[in-house]
Amino acid sequence: ETDAGVSGWGEGDHDHPVMVAKVVTEIGGPLLKGGDPFQSEFFWRQLYFHAEDLGQSGLLPGAIAGIDNALWDLKGKLLNVPVWKLLGGAGKDRIRVYGSFGRTDGNRRKTPDEMAAEAAAFVNQGYGAVKARMQIRQLGVNPYPDDVYEVVKAVRQAIGDQIPLFVDFNNGYTTAPAIMLAKKLYEHFNIAGVEEPVSYQNYRDLAQVVAALDIPVLAGEHEFNKWQMRELILTGHVDVLNTDIIKAGGITECRKVAAMAEAFDKQIMIHNTRPTLASAASLHFVASIPNAGNFQEYAGPVPEKGLQEFFENSIEYKDGYLLVPQEPGLGLRVREEKLAASVLR
Repeated sequence: ETDAGVSGWGEGDHDHPVMVAKVVTEIGGPLLKGGDPFQSEFFWRQLYFHAEDLGQSGLLPGAIAGIDNALWDLKGKLLNVPVWKLLGGAGKDRIRVYGSFGRTDGNRRKTPDEMAAEAAAFVNQGYGAVKARMQIRQLGVNPYPDDVYEVVKAVRQAIGDQIPLFVDFNNGYTTAPAIMLAKKLYEHFNIAGVEEPVSYQNYRDLAQVVAALDIPVLAGEHEFNKWQMRELILTGHVDVLNTDIIKAGGITECRKVAAMAEAFDKQIMIHNTRPTLASAASLHFVASIPNAGNFQEYAGPVPEKGLQEFFENSIEYKDGYLLVPQEPGLGLRVREEKLAASVLR
């Protein structure tokens, strides 16, 4: 909020939101109060290094992301231009997206047929690619019995042979099983890439997987700053970086990650499953970098979450693309009263 009567809105990390909010208000508030929003680079460093002992992953960069994205929204509104124009633009007015969907549904795991139905629904809506997230994670490494092969088989049969199919192992395997399964999925179902095949805390094993496979390996949603991304490139040797605009410090930090990735000829495919301000910020970011991948992640509008009521407008989807917002700032107009009422419920 500013004394000019203009407000900027940003979305931060959704993990433990009460704690994220405390960082925003108790650390960010005093540091930014009375400041100039056009000094967002200065504020980013102040926030990060003032509170770096909170941890360089997770809570701190997730809170900074909310603040930073809000400052970009504010600057665009004050200058009456969309954020992508402030970032330099890249001649893109639409971003091709893939349909992203996961296996967990509350406390249960979806069947192969249910996963296939979700994939087919995305394709029927015009999405040109899909990604099936296995959501195994570190607490279930090397599952036994393991039906990932059956899931991917069902998805491929549902969408046909021509739709690119990405598979996210979600850190689900140790090195040898990850290599064996990824090769099998590529041989039988021509998957387009595999994401986070092994633990995100073990870059050397990740590099072994990259060296063993003939398909792109994606990673980066658990790297929250430029320094971690540097090591992911130099030690993990991944082909594609999945930076997250609401986890990795916001637009300011993600632009630096993209520039570094460009120097190593790496592409950016954002990690994004949030359909509102996170998607808006992601679109402006992707539209402003030269090394964006052919597809970007999007989980659809997820109307069941009831989020659209908090906005006067929405991000437009058309024929497999999200249109880059053209209104000032991030381009979404927040219904502040409805949002405040929801928080108070």
